[in-house]
Amino acid sequence: MKKLLAQALLGLAACAASAAPETPPDIQRFAQRAVASGDSVQRPFAVVDKRQARVFVFGADGRLRGTAPVLLGLAHGDRSVPGIGERQMSEIRPEERITPAGRFVSEPGRNLQGEDITWIDYGAAVSMHRVRATNPAERRLERLASPGVDDNRISYGCINVPADFYDAQLKPVVGAARGVVYVLPESGPVGALFEFAADPH
Repeated sequence: MKKLLAQALLGLAACAASAAPETPPDIQRFAQRAVASGDSVQRPFAVVDKRQARVFVFGADGRLRGTAPVLLGLAHGDRSVPGIGERQMSEIRPEERITPAGRFVSEPGRNLQGEDITWIDYGAAVSMHRVRATNPAERRLERLASPGVDDNRISYGCINVPADFYDAQLKPVVGAARGVVYVLPESGPVGALFEFAADPH
């Protein structure tokens, strides 16, 4: 029964990805400017919008390839605590579980369990990976499938992605070789962190 429920929830998350609306204008504008400025170095790239708890995957030309909901760090904020990547997970307080914002050069890797992941910020131990439903109390699949964003904050800082979307869209773009991942800030204007995205005065 639990297996059937998990499969149903994964299906709902996949539907949420495939039935997503057109790219929000601000995200599309950001992608176009990343390409026009040369910041994306003529490579496909991903944009993580923490405020909407979604990831958008773009081709090198700035055209949207796909989008999906994501789970993010429990705590709000845009900067990792210094030295957090060297600490045990049991030592990380709830208010320190932050998904950092910024421009990251991703690279493929593996976690301690041997699962392939995509490193975003190796020093802070932040990666993108398939959602793991190993702890039923955390309801990670339900959180991904829900229509709201308030319940998408649960991780220690890593970005959890629906497994099917990760395999079909994210891994080939930024997880198979070095790529570019933009994580947009939630506590300030995007232009303050990404100069190419700032509106001209």
